[in-house]
Amino acid sequence: MTAIFKKEFRSYLHSVTGWIFMAVTVCFFAMYSSVYNLAYGTPYIAFSFDAVLILFFITVPLLSMRIMAEERRQKTDQLLITSPVSVGKIVLGKYLAMAAVFLIPLLFFSFLPLFLSSYGTVPMAENFVAILAFALYGLAAIAVGLFLSSLTENVVIAAVLTFIVLFLTYMMQGIESLISTTGNMVTKILSAFDFYTHYGTMIRSVSDVAGNSRLTTVFDLTGIVYFLSVIVLMLFLTTQSVQKRRYTMSVKTFAMGAYSGAATAAVIALAVGVNFLAAALPAKYTQLDVTTNKLYGITEQTREIVSGLSQDVNIYVYAAQESADGVLAQTLERYQELSKHIKVSYVDPLQDPNFAAKYTAEELSQNSLIVETDKRSKVVDYYDLYETQTDYATYSQSVTGYDGEGQLTSAISYCTSDDMPKIYFIAGHGEYTFDSGFLAAIEKENIAYETISLLEQEAIPEDAKCVIIHAPENDFSADDADKVIAYLNNGGMVFLTTEYVQEQQSNFERILSEFGMTLQRGMVAENNTANYYQEPFYLLPDIEAAGETAGLTGQHQYIMSPFAQGVTIPENGVEGMTYTKLLTTSDKAVLKSGKQQVTTYEKEEGDLEGPFCLGVKAQKELDAGTGTLYVFTSAQMFTDYYDSAVAGNNKQLFSNIMGTIAGHEVRVSVPVKSYELPMLTVPIRTAYLYRAVFMVIVPLGLLAAGLAIWMVRRKK
Repeated sequence: MTAIFKKEFRSYLHSVTGWIFMAVTVCFFAMYSSVYNLAYGTPYIAFSFDAVLILFFITVPLLSMRIMAEERRQKTDQLLITSPVSVGKIVLGKYLAMAAVFLIPLLFFSFLPLFLSSYGTVPMAENFVAILAFALYGLAAIAVGLFLSSLTENVVIAAVLTFIVLFLTYMMQGIESLISTTGNMVTKILSAFDFYTHYGTMIRSVSDVAGNSRLTTVFDLTGIVYFLSVIVLMLFLTTQSVQKRRYTMSVKTFAMGAYSGAATAAVIALAVGVNFLAAALPAKYTQLDVTTNKLYGITEQTREIVSGLSQDVNIYVYAAQESADGVLAQTLERYQELSKHIKVSYVDPLQDPNFAAKYTAEELSQNSLIVETDKRSKVVDYYDLYETQTDYATYSQSVTGYDGEGQLTSAISYCTSDDMPKIYFIAGHGEYTFDSGFLAAIEKENIAYETISLLEQEAIPEDAKCVIIHAPENDFSADDADKVIAYLNNGGMVFLTTEYVQEQQSNFERILSEFGMTLQRGMVAENNTANYYQEPFYLLPDIEAAGETAGLTGQHQYIMSPFAQGVTIPENGVEGMTYTKLLTTSDKAVLKSGKQQVTTYEKEEGDLEGPFCLGVKAQKELDAGTGTLYVFTSAQMFTDYYDSAVAGNNKQLFSNIMGTIAGHEVRVSVPVKSYELPMLTVPIRTAYLYRAVFMVIVPLGLLAAGLAIWMVRRKK
């Protein structure tokens, strides 16, 4: 076999065929990658591979048409089939020679992710899975070409047959949809010849809620099994084709023919069986989520909630199964694997148009979810599964995050919970209002909320799980402050934020002093460069370890707390009181008094030196229970704008606190998963150099080398 491999590989390098194949492949891949990766800045090379697949229609027939047909035409195949080497080894040697020629340019592709990583964040795992998928597709196509070349002695016919078959395997998905949009026995049989769909099990393009096409990547065992079985089957059929000619003159022709037919049927049945077995395995055994943002992965908190279910949960997907959102379908599979109580059903709105009306009076989007238990139901609109951002300059939408797990886990918790906590927002003093992202975080924790004015209430409502006072601009009345203090001293919870104002708010500050704390008037400026962003007032405080900061204390995790004040905590312990610092500055921070214009961020006369506490949880042990007061001295930190600057960590902190307030043993709110990586920024000079080298110089060099070798050998 080694001798056959060396002979065939050498023949590709001694003729122009192998060099043309490599030159064309490198040139076209470089062309597409220069557009997608360098010009558009996408960090995924799968787009380039997807475009290059069409090239196989031409390059694979060029590579494979002579491999068997030429031997047969020149009658040199008789020498091979009468040699002591088995036919299987001969076929394998020839195949490996073609595979080597194909894999040489693939080595170049393998270095592209490393090159791109110099210009931004690159998803290495996804890109190398894309390389593997492309390699398997190419190797399967070469195996098909090898088999078809063994059927004829005419190289042109071999090339045309290979072109037609590869074209059909690429277009098979479209052919199936023409036969039946819902699928039938014919389409199931044809799907066995669908290369592109099986390639797509590893690199799939899905359309998101904004209509944009995106790639999601899983390491899919079924796709790998499919292509490997195609390769093995094609090599076996090629062996049988050659073997048949070896025994053409044998007196045992009939016996050999029967043996060959039975063996072929057995191998085909084995290939089909292996693929059926792989497809029947649960997704948790066959699919590995390699997306950088773990789109298909399930967080530990969801695992705890779902695996602990004791009642059935029905999830209805308002879409036909074949047209359902691919990412959502993967997520639902993971939920089903976690618990036998999860049942997923697809409802085609065309076949049952009145189904949604049973659960909501509003018009429901396709791919929306309805989660139902014996207790209650909840509708999750498809557009809530994705976080979108609108560019008002172009009036276009882009998807920034996937919230499928977050919405599903929240809905399941809502439908299975025995009671629903409620919080009250205090209004009437010029309080801030929360942005939509933070209100959504409250809703995901399945907390009901209502806005009230203390002027209209004799006391805080008895069903209040918590009261939120969000940075009042005006002072409380003495009566309003007394109502809040009475609620706290009765074991209540208050979440309070402050914002620097010129006038002192003596009644409002009495709420803090009731728990032994004092608001430090002024604005904190940070002088440690590691603790601020761009300007010293945009604080990046140290995050202290606590239940509320779970998941936020790792390396390179930041909370942004702009325009913050300080809050003092008693240095000596106070009986019955517990203080848990959540956010603190460095000791290089200073408190600018605000009485004079800031001319420097360094300490001046009248400024206080740090460190300062910017966030604290104070608890008072009482006969009626435990009163809890959360204080954060920056109201701006609870806005979508500043939250986006730290990848949603401010919202994560807020969600953790809401989960603690709600009394959830396992936090219900799952953060939105970032849907894409930032675009690469490749200098135009580098892009031009890349195009010049890999689209022109390298391909021309390969062609020149092949031509030179061919001419030298021809003269000999």
